[in-house]
Amino acid sequence: MKNTIITAVFLVLALAGQASAQCYADYKAKQDNPLRLQYGIIELPQAACASPQAARTYAEPVIARSGWTLLQIESIFDETEFQRRSANAGAIHLRQ
Repeated sequence: MKNTIITAVFLVLALAGQASAQCYADYKAKQDNPLRLQYGIIELPQAACASPQAARTYAEPVIARSGWTLLQIESIFDETEFQRRSANAGAIHLRQ
């Protein structure tokens, strides 16, 4: 099972001095042949924090660049919740 569930966290670096609070989304993604599943967290720009659909529109191409297909956005949350959830996501991988 260790080989079938890959954890990843995607972070997009925030601009210095950004006034608004950051938000994040956790998601599920997959790869085929062989089937691999992924739970990850992605940092969203403020415009993508409004709804799961806005988060999906932003996250889908970012995740696809790594060869994964986004299955669903689980939830959107803030920096405080990120600290708790990042322990479940495992290693952090920075993506831009």
